[in-house]
Amino acid sequence: MQNITKHLVYLFLLLAVSQLKAQEKDSIPRIESIKETITTEERDALKLEIETINDQLEEDEITFEEAEQLKKEAAEKRALNIENRIAIAVNRVEYFNRNNAFENKGDKNVFSVKIGAANKELLGIRANRTPPKKDIRTGNQMLFAMGFNNTLIDGVSLSDTPYKLGGSGFVELGWLWKTRVLKESNFLRFKYGLSVQWNKLDIKNGMYFVQDGNQTTLQSFDGDLKRAKFRTTSLVIPMHLEFGPWSKKDYEDGRVRYFNHNKFKVGLGGYVGVNGNAVQKLTYKENGDRVKEKIKRNFNTNTFTYGLSGYIGVGDLSLYAKYDIAPLFKNQAFDQNNISLGIRVDLD
Repeated sequence: MQNITKHLVYLFLLLAVSQLKAQEKDSIPRIESIKETITTEERDALKLEIETINDQLEEDEITFEEAEQLKKEAAEKRALNIENRIAIAVNRVEYFNRNNAFENKGDKNVFSVKIGAANKELLGIRANRTPPKKDIRTGNQMLFAMGFNNTLIDGVSLSDTPYKLGGSGFVELGWLWKTRVLKESNFLRFKYGLSVQWNKLDIKNGMYFVQDGNQTTLQSFDGDLKRAKFRTTSLVIPMHLEFGPWSKKDYEDGRVRYFNHNKFKVGLGGYVGVNGNAVQKLTYKENGDRVKEKIKRNFNTNTFTYGLSGYIGVGDLSLYAKYDIAPLFKNQAFDQNNISLGIRVDLD
């Protein structure tokens, strides 16, 4: 009886080993097929991503260096995807073979991992890509500008204002949209958006601003004043009509793109917005100590601001000028209007 049992056990083990080897052989074409499918899907998805990056480059939404970096990151991601998906696929096929649970449908090997109530496929690739628009009339860009600032005062030249020419300046930072006005020409563009302007005045001759009721005047500082700076902050809506040379490119798939990068341009327009509280910074010596004082209040500055502005340049870089039609202070004996000149950069 024991001999019979031993022989039966031995026979069972032989059959089990034979079955495992048969399953292993049967799994080889399945795994190789899955590897090939995964690799093909990821490569196709990479091609779509590279096409999208190239579209962004052609539309000047990114620079050449940024495009190359994005392509490199996409290739690295897809390579890791292939490695991870194949590892998961091999483990799952081995599990199915070991447990005799591989699912066959017709002549095709069906392999997927589903998770969640919606049965979302974990290993499947979904390279969804919105078809590119045939024509894009509106783009966007970042605005950065900086330069000199001063005020225009009736009967006073810029060199004789109470503010230093070198120490007074402005900075502007914003986000713009640019829309092609004409249907089939990019000669005229409407540029608009939202930006923040900082206008700074560096006051001369030991003077500083003093608010007395509804009057704001410059007075001599009672002490050893080293520096007095006055800054206003405005949130504005800039609007310009921009015009200049342009080019057009037609693609085989029916897309058309209009360009004006690296070309001469002129922009004329203005801005309207609101002012926040003004800030005056004083640096002086008191009892031998260096003191810095920051005063934040309205100083009777106008609540609203509006003005004219324009620029002329090539590509992203322009010479930029702006002038506040609204006086810096309201209801004063004489008006002071900010005027600025500097460099403007429109970054697509």
